[in-house]
Amino acid sequence: MNRNIALVAASLFALVTAPAAMAGPQQEKMKACNAEAKGKTGDERKAFMKQCLSAKQEQATSAKTAQQEKMKTCNADAKTKALKGDERKKFMSNCLSN
Repeated sequence: MNRNIALVAASLFALVTAPAAMAGPQQEKMKACNAEAKGKTGDERKAFMKQCLSAKQEQATSAKTAQQEKMKTCNADAKTKALKGDERKKFMSNCLSN
């Protein structure tokens, strides 16, 4: 009987804490924007939150795209130079850090 109660309690605890543990990037953005929006109310707050959430997403997307473009260019250069192994690793490291 005590074992069953312990299992039920553990299951309920897991269900209650799971959403908090799985907070993703969107929840983190929302938390940050909410913190910045303190003191704003009504339409002003709504407009700020809309701008804040979309701006942060655009920044993350543009940074990712820039890094992807850099990787593409460096890969193409390494392929053109027919680099392999350690030479390729060194070239890619230098290329991506510039």
